[in-house]
Amino acid sequence: MHIFKQLLPTISRLNGAKKYFQASCSAFIHSCPNSTVEVHSQDQEVVIALGSNVGDRLHNFNEALQLMRKSGVHITRHGCLYETAPAYVTDQPNFLNSAVRAVTKLGPHELLGALKKIEKDMGRTQGIRYGPRPIDLDILFYGKLRVSSEILSIPHERIWERPFVIAPLMDLLGSAIDSDVVACWHSFSMHSGGLFESWEKLGGDSLIGKEGLKRVLPIGNGLWDWSMKTSIMGILNLTPDSFSDGGKFESVEAAVSQVRLMISEGADMIDIGAQSTRPMASRISVEQELDRLIPVLEAVLGMPEVEGKLVSVDTFYSEVASEAVSKGAHIVNDVSAGQLDSNMLSVVAGLRVPYIAMHMRGDPSTMQNSENLQYDDVCKQVASELLLRVRDAEVLGIPAWRIIIDPGIGFSKNTEHNLDILMGLPNIQAELGRKSLALSHAPVMIGPSRKKFLGEICNRKAAIERDPATVASVTAAVLGGANIVRVHNVRDNLDAVKLCDAMLKQKISSYN
Repeated sequence: MHIFKQLLPTISRLNGAKKYFQASCSAFIHSCPNSTVEVHSQDQEVVIALGSNVGDRLHNFNEALQLMRKSGVHITRHGCLYETAPAYVTDQPNFLNSAVRAVTKLGPHELLGALKKIEKDMGRTQGIRYGPRPIDLDILFYGKLRVSSEILSIPHERIWERPFVIAPLMDLLGSAIDSDVVACWHSFSMHSGGLFESWEKLGGDSLIGKEGLKRVLPIGNGLWDWSMKTSIMGILNLTPDSFSDGGKFESVEAAVSQVRLMISEGADMIDIGAQSTRPMASRISVEQELDRLIPVLEAVLGMPEVEGKLVSVDTFYSEVASEAVSKGAHIVNDVSAGQLDSNMLSVVAGLRVPYIAMHMRGDPSTMQNSENLQYDDVCKQVASELLLRVRDAEVLGIPAWRIIIDPGIGFSKNTEHNLDILMGLPNIQAELGRKSLALSHAPVMIGPSRKKFLGEICNRKAAIERDPATVASVTAAVLGGANIVRVHNVRDNLDAVKLCDAMLKQKISSYN
């Protein structure tokens, strides 16, 4: 065994020997179940589970991810975030759980050592087994290898009995298996059908949303379970040229009054925008946008009525996003999903707030050009293009559990496209799920309010006359799976949302 280890570096450097080397190692490990082989490679894919139930759990996750990156663990994908009841030792606080896929050059035991050091540096002590801990980092898989030693077992030996482990592990897959390595995870399952069958044996998606396993998104000072009800986002435009209400709320006093009205009518969130993104809108500078935004944002956040509500900033500038969050904004809503400012994704990663990634081709001045309106299958292509943007976001440090998806009604879409999207939200989620189950589970926001296509269909030239059509489009979206609706008229749309939520709950209860 010792001689074999000494020969590994030489073997791995032989030109053209990589596949033979990996196969030989795998065969050797299978034949020696109590042995461990260290593998150093440019591209070993690993899966690491995270758990925390002591202190600021979310801060612990953020710090652990940062330290993992510094240790040579390059994270490429994130599962969803789950709040879970404790297992085995039940007299302790609830956990946050998730999992990540990553690439590392570290061998299995080197990786274990790096993770144990992170746990120790973050304050984890020996304690009782399965007891409280600020952070718990477990290697679930290491490439295609099986490893068994006194201190390390890969695959992790208790995966198959733990819903709080398999749920985020499933999120790291796509319904269309995307690599030989992932297919290998299936082969390690205790069930012939692989991970999918293992998950179904435990209860599958029916487990999600129950007290012991909730899928959540960290927002403000809390954890948002978006399955509980559809949220209403009220629109506050501070621009002189917005298509619906341009110039109405430019003063601080008028803006505050409108926010007070929307909250009294039932808004859960307020989205403040200081730059028009209507078709053919001219772009203003960062400085101009901040001059419009910050006085209103500060006044709104100081309102007693805003306590317990969420405030998002609608911007595609990273500097505006950073300043707004420093003032207290909870969410960044970017119509370009990072395409109009190359720094946006890395800045939002550092801000550690939810990020609404919207689909758009081009920019507001070009998005309705003929070349940007060419789709063979709008739902499929919107999903595929959004997936590319979100993949970039994940690599730069925005976890999937902080992303909200917006298919971009009215942005580089014509009337037919908008109708296809309103009726096809399940198709968009299914297409996302082909490559990432985590992103197919992400909250979906829809924003059809008073838009031009509604006027074209209903022959309503004035935007304010399109509220009944907005209610109808919101109804279709909520019944199709939307979790947030972004609207100008909060009162009427709230009634529609309440009815839709009641119908959906009744449908679920009738199935049960």
